[in-house]
Amino acid sequence: MYAGIDIGSSSSKVAILNEEKEIVAIDVINLGAGTGGPEDAMNAALAKAGITFDELKYVVATGYGRIAYKQANKQITEISCHARGVSFLTDNRVSTIIDIGGQDAKIIRVDENGNVKNFIMNEKCAAGTGRFLEVMARVLGCGISDLSEMADRATEDIPISSVCTVFAESEVISRLATGATTVDVAKGAHKAVAKRIAGMCARVGIAPVVVMSGGGALNENLVKMIQEELAEEVTASPYPQAAGAIGAAVYAYEQINK
Repeated sequence: MYAGIDIGSSSSKVAILNEEKEIVAIDVINLGAGTGGPEDAMNAALAKAGITFDELKYVVATGYGRIAYKQANKQITEISCHARGVSFLTDNRVSTIIDIGGQDAKIIRVDENGNVKNFIMNEKCAAGTGRFLEVMARVLGCGISDLSEMADRATEDIPISSVCTVFAESEVISRLATGATTVDVAKGAHKAVAKRIAGMCARVGIAPVVVMSGGGALNENLVKMIQEELAEEVTASPYPQAAGAIGAAVYAYEQINK
């Protein structure tokens, strides 16, 4: 068996492949670097696979906290692992990957073998990331998982012009104070993220097939908004949160089976 572990800033993901290069276990824990999340995710995935850590042939770590995970045989960047993971999950039928995580967003162009051709990453600002939507959900008094359904019920476009998350929070509070509904603001929040992502795509270039990964891909309204902004079909990857971990596991498999 071969394992990949993706240690992000807010979550830890583990994927395990067998000798046939099939996924036998996946686990996601909402605790990231600097916590017990990586160990919990690994132990849970091992339990699902019915093996112990010592039975793993090779382990690759990726993500924000990869260097601190000393049990790995190798560390590989999350850009490469997301590219390889989404390509693996789509049978290499992908050219552009939009990855929206908790603290960053990435646009990755890949070739027919899942290798990175070009990429751009937004890591210094929460705009266009899951963190932006978390802040919007808090202001609206709902859970982040409720935002998609709320946005689907919107009847008006409420634009959120502020790029900065802090200023956008103040803007949303002002909108609500002047009578805007929570569902319309929820739609505006999704559209603000979609516009930010579309701007990044314009800088790196985009080509079909376009696939979304990361936690943002679980938000159906966000996927739809990004599709509208790009005027290009966008689909969510299978196992979107674990795509990086799956890519790391594929690299682990390849290290032994080149």
